[in-house]
Amino acid sequence: MCSASSDLTAQAKIRNAAIEHLARDGFQKTNLSVIAATAGVSPGLVIHHFGSKEKLRSVCDDHVLRILVQRADNARPSGMQDLFREYLSNPEEYRLQMRYMLRAIEEDTPAAATFVDTLVEESEEILRAGIADGSMRPSSDVRALAVLSVLNSVATLTMPPPLARALGYERFGPDVLRRLALPTLELYTHGLLTDDTALKATRAALDESPQKRD
Repeated sequence: MCSASSDLTAQAKIRNAAIEHLARDGFQKTNLSVIAATAGVSPGLVIHHFGSKEKLRSVCDDHVLRILVQRADNARPSGMQDLFREYLSNPEEYRLQMRYMLRAIEEDTPAAATFVDTLVEESEEILRAGIADGSMRPSSDVRALAVLSVLNSVATLTMPPPLARALGYERFGPDVLRRLALPTLELYTHGLLTDDTALKATRAALDESPQKRD
């Protein structure tokens, strides 16, 4: 019989194998036999530890979500260097977890809303704290800005190969991240447009729209 520690090790291997397959192939195409083979265990052991594929996915959801929340906390201005170092220390694992999250959103799984809401809430908290302490500019819609920030982060970390090749690389990785780092911070720090003509025109158009929000 396996010891408690070896049981925990087997569970971690199964969970990690499941995350890999669910991120790559999706829930419907992934079966327990494939997960077991990748983890190096029997399908029966997967059932013993997790009961079903649905319960295994729930464990994977919780595991990835905890990591994402921790990273969102590290994304505060004081923790950006640590976040950057974490990505560079293991970019494949980082991207795998982001792909898993993206797959959950694409499939509209039960965890998708939790993933998105958690990231947006964390991002909005960061923005409001920055606006309050003067390190960030005020926004007309902080919630929408938080959604835009999350969208940009997810899109960057799940960048498809054609966009990476546009920068001269075969796939997204540390070199692409380094290439994007300064332009991203330049855009956030200095902005892009030299005057407010486009902003005024958009604001006027929205004010005239019959679907204007109350």
